[in-house]
Amino acid sequence: MKRLWILLALLCPVVASAQINSLPAQPHLLVKGEAHREVRPDRFGVVVTLDRVDPSPEVARSKVQADATNVLAAFHRHHALPGSIQAATMEIKPAHAYEEGREVFKGTEVTRRLAVAFGTLEDTRAFLGELKTSEFLQLSGITPGYRDEAALRATLKGEAAAQSRQAAEALAKAYGVRLSGLYTISDVAPAFSYGIQAGTWRSPESPFPPAPPPPSADFGARVDPTLRPADGESLEAGTLTLSENVYAVFLIAQ
Repeated sequence: MKRLWILLALLCPVVASAQINSLPAQPHLLVKGEAHREVRPDRFGVVVTLDRVDPSPEVARSKVQADATNVLAAFHRHHALPGSIQAATMEIKPAHAYEEGREVFKGTEVTRRLAVAFGTLEDTRAFLGELKTSEFLQLSGITPGYRDEAALRATLKGEAAAQSRQAAEALAKAYGVRLSGLYTISDVAPAFSYGIQAGTWRSPESPFPPAPPPPSADFGARVDPTLRPADGESLEAGTLTLSENVYAVFLIAQ
């Protein structure tokens, strides 16, 4: 499904610029083509944050290391995707707290973040069901993804470019003018010099946000917050909406 947003502009003289987001001084057509797809996520990223505070830096470090060993083992037990496990370097800093209006030193805080991706909902649910969160071990995020996203985005960009060309030709014919050539094409919205800012145009029926800044995926996965800890975590996967936009400026023959 595709959406098209089109703006016909006869621009008053301005100083021409070679920048990609500038508009020409001569009469032109500015068109935007967009293409999008809804896909089912086929990978689920999970981030776990480990944190310990102790007067002894070595004790805090060893506790975080022990927690990390257990979490990494759980990653492997639940079929982490090859090459997806990432273990950040430990962060060590002083820990303070406010007591009776003054700052009190509590010891050394050691933090480490672990990330992984699972290939199925079943593996993700199994890992979450085993995970025991606490003040020392927290689930920092779950992010669904699509393995072939790069290839799909390239396809969508081609479709959006073709759509923008067709729209420009149709507009030129409707207004009885002739296109003299392509001035610029980009996936970044041009700067409008006649009072309209990028991102403010939106179709009333459209459920999607404006294109600029570059589109991001609409993630449809969530963790059910109503479950009791004994029930584990429930993950429901929706769809990802991947979209690409192309902005093209065509010069009008005079």
